[in-house]
Amino acid sequence: QVQLVESGGGLVQAGGSLTLSCAASGRTFYAMGWFRQGPGKDREFVGAWSFGSVYYRDSVKGRFTISGDNAKNTVYLQMNSLKPEDTAVYYCAARASGGDSWYRGDEYGYWGQGTQVTVSS
Repeated sequence: QVQLVESGGGLVQAGGSLTLSCAASGRTFYAMGWFRQGPGKDREFVGAWSFGSVYYRDSVKGRFTISGDNAKNTVYLQMNSLKPEDTAVYYCAARASGGDSWYRGDEYGYWGQGTQVTVSS
């Protein structure tokens, strides 16, 4: 059974940092990534990691860092300089193969349960 389990969410003040982890079990993946859904907003791509290559949405570049550990089948999201607009439920996602876009959620076939990140002003 494939599972993605996120951890590390919480409450932080603006300007602070958090690190999210996503541990996968049941199989290995071509890529793992992060999406988020803020209150009243659509789900959006945050970033992805695939064999050492990383991809980010523009609004998090320079503040967020994605890294992965193939041996542990785990991906991390280090978030620095957090802003209130980063408040969202963050979801880990994984895909078994490449596709047309890193940004499209429907190209990721596996999802975690989500972890809440709240940034206070």
